[in-house]
Amino acid sequence: MNINIYYGGRGIIDDPTLFVINKMQEVLEELNVKVTRYNLHESKSTITTLPQTLKEADGIILATTIEWYGIGGYMQQFLDACWLYGDKERISQIYMCPIVMSTTYGEREGKLHLTNAWEILGGQPCSGICGYVADNVSLEMNPQYVTIIEKKAENMYRTINQKVASFPGSNQAVKQMVSITHNIDFTPQETEQLSMYASDAMYVQRQKEDIQELANLFRDMMSDKASDGEAYLGEFRKAFKAQPGVSATYSFKIDGKSPALLIKVNGSRLVCEYGDGDNADVVIMIDRQVLEDLIAGRMTFQRAFMSGAMKIKGEFNIFRTLDQLFVFA
Repeated sequence: MNINIYYGGRGIIDDPTLFVINKMQEVLEELNVKVTRYNLHESKSTITTLPQTLKEADGIILATTIEWYGIGGYMQQFLDACWLYGDKERISQIYMCPIVMSTTYGEREGKLHLTNAWEILGGQPCSGICGYVADNVSLEMNPQYVTIIEKKAENMYRTINQKVASFPGSNQAVKQMVSITHNIDFTPQETEQLSMYASDAMYVQRQKEDIQELANLFRDMMSDKASDGEAYLGEFRKAFKAQPGVSATYSFKIDGKSPALLIKVNGSRLVCEYGDGDNADVVIMIDRQVLEDLIAGRMTFQRAFMSGAMKIKGEFNIFRTLDQLFVFA
């Protein structure tokens, strides 16, 4: 028989829960039970992987100390991990004995909390122990208290050994009817792997960074798409220098971008827009990077054409006027 003890206290020397589980462990080991203890405060970074340890257990002890209110964060985190990553079919075969000792008020509520949680998970509850301890010495030196602890350990052994049945609880019925938590269609092995990833702080941080990077990428893409209809128009309007007697339409067909960028000049009047430029006086085939170099003033239209960075179709004399019409700083 295998019994696991999950201790959710802080591990302080005068914790009465430690005395109780130590005494129960002694009795169980005398009955040839293999007992394995997991101190949750020592495994707080890997609590999400602990549901894997339930695989070989016939019974477990959930032990915690109430020092001010409630069962404490470590124990609740372990129960959450059982709900998210535990093998529910395996849990349904495991008996659980709750142990809740209190140095303040609330030991009965804490014991009920553990029992309800285990029933909702589908497990089998055993009779547990709860009590208020003002002085740890009085607990250790009282033979009647020690006898109670020993009897509880023996009863737990009998319950597991005989597979004692219990009446179904309303917790499971309520869970089946109103629970909104959806089971993930993973095998127990895949769920275990997921719990290991969830407990790996570096992996989780790396995933968060990747998600943030993707979010920024998509946001930039959406921003670029939203502003794409106005791309380069403002730069051409600012650089425009009216030339008397010039009337022409220029169509810039930019690689990877459609429709074409249309520049319509009629004396001092300028229209910049995107549209169909097949009937323009000059059609210019240009790469986006070359166009940005022109706008940045690193290259002229004449030089770009002579170097082969752009191709034109139409009247060359009209094309030559671009360097006079648009002076980019």
